[in-house]
Amino acid sequence: MLTTLYIQNYALIEQLDISFKGGFSVITGETGAGKSILLGAIGLLLGQRADVKAIRRGASKCIIEAHFAVKAYGMKPFFEENGLEYDEECILRRELYASGKSRAFINDSPAPLSLMKELGEQLVDIHSQHQNLLLDKEGFQLNVLDLIGHNDKALEEYTTRYNGWRKLRTELDELQATLDRERGEEDYLRFQWEQLSEAQLTDGEQEELEQEVEMLSHAEEIKAGLYKSAQLLNGDEEGVIAQLKEVIHVLNGLSGVFAPAEELATRMESSYIELKDIAQEASLQEEQIEYNPQRMDEVNERLNLIYTLQKKHHVESVAQLIELMQGFEQKLSMLTQGDDRLEHLTAEVEKSRQQVMEQAEVLSQVRRKAANQVEQEIVTRLALLGMPNVRFAVEIGRRKEPGTHGMDTVNFLFSANKNAHMQSISNVASGGETARVMLSLKAMIAGAVKLPTIIFDEIDTGVSGEIADRMADIMQEMGHNERQVISITHLPQIAARGNVHYKVYKEDSDTETNSHIRCLTAAERVEEIAHMLSGATLTEAALANARALLRREG
Repeated sequence: MLTTLYIQNYALIEQLDISFKGGFSVITGETGAGKSILLGAIGLLLGQRADVKAIRRGASKCIIEAHFAVKAYGMKPFFEENGLEYDEECILRRELYASGKSRAFINDSPAPLSLMKELGEQLVDIHSQHQNLLLDKEGFQLNVLDLIGHNDKALEEYTTRYNGWRKLRTELDELQATLDRERGEEDYLRFQWEQLSEAQLTDGEQEELEQEVEMLSHAEEIKAGLYKSAQLLNGDEEGVIAQLKEVIHVLNGLSGVFAPAEELATRMESSYIELKDIAQEASLQEEQIEYNPQRMDEVNERLNLIYTLQKKHHVESVAQLIELMQGFEQKLSMLTQGDDRLEHLTAEVEKSRQQVMEQAEVLSQVRRKAANQVEQEIVTRLALLGMPNVRFAVEIGRRKEPGTHGMDTVNFLFSANKNAHMQSISNVASGGETARVMLSLKAMIAGAVKLPTIIFDEIDTGVSGEIADRMADIMQEMGHNERQVISITHLPQIAARGNVHYKVYKEDSDTETNSHIRCLTAAERVEEIAHMLSGATLTEAALANARALLRREG
């Protein structure tokens, strides 16, 4: 439960530090005194979006910090699952900066706002007047049944199955769309693949063919050059090889009288052998070279095919053409295998849907039982709240397809009068009736969920007198069993029922306005309730009425 709240530089609050007690407490104050500011600050600790406009004028930073006693609420697993340090006292803090930056802390460690929001939902439930509008929302109505029926584990299992089914269905839809699209292109894909396949392309052949064209185009020139080279090397008397042979002979003759000549002769011998081999190779290649118009036509035709395919497919190499061909082949293979994959995936989707439907039925059974409990208890509670002829029913319908929360549709039907047809509650309930229904539902939920702190923001709007007394009874009852209930109220009957009474008020100076909150003493409480009974003028009669009301409620 909430034990302390510290606020600095938030809206009209310069600095506030207040302690709270367990059980049922009340907060009163004139309109505009700052009660909504207080709730806004607490809302920031529950993960609501921050607005730099809320920072007090002239301040660069505002801080909101709250301490919660959590020992009795079994929250240790949540902290461990989220890597948070657990302590019997939980501290939530938000810091807002004029620059627009916002920081969140859990137990003095930085934390994402989403995690603070998730934790805050387990610590505090703020019920404001606008939440009465939720009464007609199907999501809220389903949530009531799930909370009363303790459907959390079944709902978690359903969500897992539902998300799995949706994922498979999306995969199936995408595969079907891909196959439909590619089937429309199948003839085109097959033509492109066949054209490239028939070309029998090999990587590197373009370069080889281009070199061959160059050779064939200069065949006569190459042949003459090779012939002349061979003759210069291997001519009968004037050739380089014959002259080299003569040099070797001379050097060998000198080796007997001049030792270095032997080494020179040996080196010349190596050159002689290499040049003779070169001459023979040149002669052989010269014999093989000839101008072949037919081969020239064949090579040019092949190159023209390659160039045409490259231009058509906007690529620059045979390797890229081969890659394209393989891509076409893969797509055609997918089409061939697509029907098998489609059939298999369709079966998976249907199997998954059946699992979703089975779990949806588990949810429905619990909800139907919870609906009976809600109907009976709401009627009982509303009768005590001055609605003796009330009728209330939970209408459960069925969707055509599974939804996020199952197959069920829910509609709360209501009638406050005899012989009147029940209709959707938002169509027939007055503001005061709606407030009483919501309080009754909150009381039921509080009994089913161990929520530490519940804050009611003027839930008593539209009621008075004896009904206000009975609403106070419910809130006081909710404040038992280690639960904290705080009611912001304008009704003296409810204000008198609180175990602790806080007052929100404003103080004006020459330059600024400050909002404050403080716990009232017994004497101050008498005066506050007297003002609520009689208005600004404090009379002895009003004071006497206030004392009587406090004695009666005490």
